[in-house]
Amino acid sequence: MTRPLADESLSVLAHGYDFGERVWRRFREGARSAPLRLLGRDALLVRGTAAVELFYDETRIARHGAMPAIVQETLFGHGSVHSLDGDEQRHRKATFVDIAYDDAEVERLHPLLEREWRHELHAWLDGGDRTAYDAAVGALGRAIMTWAGLPGTPAAKTRWSARLAQIVDGFGAPYSPAYLAAVGNRIWSDRHARRLIEAVRSGDLAAREGTALRSWAWHRDRAGELLPAHLAGVELQNTIRPTIAVARFVAFAAKELHDRPEWQARIAAETAERETLVGGPLAIMFAQEIRRTAPFVPMLPGWATQDIDLDGQHLAAGGRVLLDILGTDTDAGSWENPATFDPERFRGAEDYEALTAFIPHGGAGVATGHRCPGEKIAISGLATAIAVLSDPGLTVLDSGLTVNRRRLPTMPKSGAHVRAGGAASRCPVH
Repeated sequence: MTRPLADESLSVLAHGYDFGERVWRRFREGARSAPLRLLGRDALLVRGTAAVELFYDETRIARHGAMPAIVQETLFGHGSVHSLDGDEQRHRKATFVDIAYDDAEVERLHPLLEREWRHELHAWLDGGDRTAYDAAVGALGRAIMTWAGLPGTPAAKTRWSARLAQIVDGFGAPYSPAYLAAVGNRIWSDRHARRLIEAVRSGDLAAREGTALRSWAWHRDRAGELLPAHLAGVELQNTIRPTIAVARFVAFAAKELHDRPEWQARIAAETAERETLVGGPLAIMFAQEIRRTAPFVPMLPGWATQDIDLDGQHLAAGGRVLLDILGTDTDAGSWENPATFDPERFRGAEDYEALTAFIPHGGAGVATGHRCPGEKIAISGLATAIAVLSDPGLTVLDSGLTVNRRRLPTMPKSGAHVRAGGAASRCPVH
């Protein structure tokens, strides 16, 4: 008689990013699927390229309702594209793709990233004392809000960015005060975004053609109806918030640069030679390795719409399928020396979307699957931050760089404190 599986819901909260590894240790080396009991249902934890292909096959896996409501509603907002499947999901996602995935739109963001990150760099060099995370929330938030066509002073954009960043910080800790703060900031942000949409529709606020603000104000559903203003505002936030969330990657990048001074020196030299903070190949390689090793969430859930068989394990239709993001990004069957932090693995990897086991922003196709269309923007923002943090006039302090792997989402405890001081207190491009 087979012993029933114990429910591991509390274990996810208790072990966070180490949950998947603890599960895999119970199975044979190289296993690609592991049966679980989660939230009272049978589930299957999966990893590797075959798992990615399974998870993003809409004939076998559905996403609607798989994410716990307290997470879905707080992070993404009620009725967002993240809860949709099929033609409805593809129709709405097409607007995200048009806004954020087009290379020309990514290029349009570059001078804004240059300006805002240069502002943060000079603030540090002039004696500023703040964390890489806080600087990134401000720089990335101001850049993406300006790019999206949102009104407001730089200070106002920084304040809203901080609210959106706190939503990201608190959504995964429903047992903490941070979650209550995230709910409050979600309510405030939804109201603010709805008012922006209403102002555009009434003609009280001009929205330039091609911007996210205009696109969501006039987006129509498959029936040809305008989205309710509240929902349009939710999707407007879902266009800008992921870029602000990159601040967590920036904190990890500061930690890794602190631990790898040789890479800091190489990227600083590259930045000086190119005379720009944006688009350095070494900085991009470093950014990709940060995304591989420090994923935003450890796993993603879906529903099996038909019976699933993978690597000798069976899951009946109706069970949960959990894609192990971290386990796939560090899968020994897909990566050489996966436990080693090595940006060189991305040298020449121009088409990162072709790397099936590289899924920090989701997998499958951008237009037809659930891969984030803002991934190019995230890489650009992170690589620009890495160029700044590599400045020889900056020092990442030793304290506060520990990472709580139980907390979702996580980052270095201090946010990576940065101060002026180093080989030379000067900007590398002057």
